[in-house]
Amino acid sequence: MTIRVLLADDQTLLRATFRILIDSCEDMEVVDEAGDGAKAVELARAHRPDVVLMDIRMPGTDGLAATAAICADAGLRATRVLVLTTFQTDEHVDRALRVGASGFLGKNTTADTLLDGIRTVASGEALLSPAATRTLITRFLAAPGPGTDPALPGLLAGLTAREREVTALVADGRSNTEIAEELFLSPLTVRTHVQRAKTKLGARDRAQLVVLAYRSGLVRPPY
Repeated sequence: MTIRVLLADDQTLLRATFRILIDSCEDMEVVDEAGDGAKAVELARAHRPDVVLMDIRMPGTDGLAATAAICADAGLRATRVLVLTTFQTDEHVDRALRVGASGFLGKNTTADTLLDGIRTVASGEALLSPAATRTLITRFLAAPGPGTDPALPGLLAGLTAREREVTALVADGRSNTEIAEELFLSPLTVRTHVQRAKTKLGARDRAQLVVLAYRSGLVRPPY
């Protein structure tokens, strides 16, 4: 199946570079380009792409507002947003995660990393390594963000004890393989528990599951 990608970046040259790179792959194609966030939302609704490659800093409607609009649109639930950012310094990363971004890449990333990142996000997984997840927890998820839903703790009642246990380990940055080893389960069983937890908590993907785990109080910051 061909992965359909929408490019959202205000730099024309950068969009052209991304288009050439993505269109050179047999398993993906660029469906359109947007130079600002408002256009990105409009084109996302028109094309329903698998992945939106979203720059944060754009004139007018920025990438954060566009990400929020796309992720809140029920008709775009299958669309994933991959944010381009300087991960170590960008203080907007936490907000992008809270509104539903599925992953992050720096603009100085390699071509192979970018393509692999698009494939990862398109598959429904989050582009968050264990190290990156722990960094997010420490820097951004320790304090509740604006608009935290007080009903979130009640959602936990729908999780089984095992699903809560697995979700907590996901929030700690563990991979499915690491969780399987710790709980003496198969990776497939862990994946099933993760999928069920995402469904019950209404999480789009693994990244949002981490956010919900902290915002609901299931796990606490590591300090």
